[in-house]
Amino acid sequence: MLFLKEEEKKRSSEFGTRGAGGSDGSVMRFFIGLVMFIAGLYLFLSNIQVGMGGFGGMMGGGLYNVGGFNITTGYVLIPFMFGIGMIFYNSDNYLGWILSIASVVMIVFGVITNVNMRFHHLSAFDLIMILVLMIGGIGLFLSSLKTMRAY
Repeated sequence: MLFLKEEEKKRSSEFGTRGAGGSDGSVMRFFIGLVMFIAGLYLFLSNIQVGMGGFGGMMGGGLYNVGGFNITTGYVLIPFMFGIGMIFYNSDNYLGWILSIASVVMIVFGVITNVNMRFHHLSAFDLIMILVLMIGGIGLFLSSLKTMRAY
């Protein structure tokens, strides 16, 4: 029996039939694991609600807090306007480019930091199925990449 398994291994290596990633693992396990993981990840991400918190400038909320002073989006747009003016006056002006780029980066980071994410209400069954798909898919996917031992 052991002799037959060794012959099958030798024959499969001669004909180039290897598993996923060049290992002895199964290609079917690779694809099933990949599909399970993608489905679980899709279900997980589709159940997250994304909303905006009090974005700076609305209702007196600050975008940044520097030394107890709230910097709102309006304050960030002031250097942006000066930078744009400097760029249109002289496009070689580095200070104008720095002001404009720094203001845009501050606004983008301000928007990202004010995003609120929360999970939809799910039944325990739904959550368990999502987690089984994601984590089971990762397990199958990774097991297909390792060398299988014959017992």
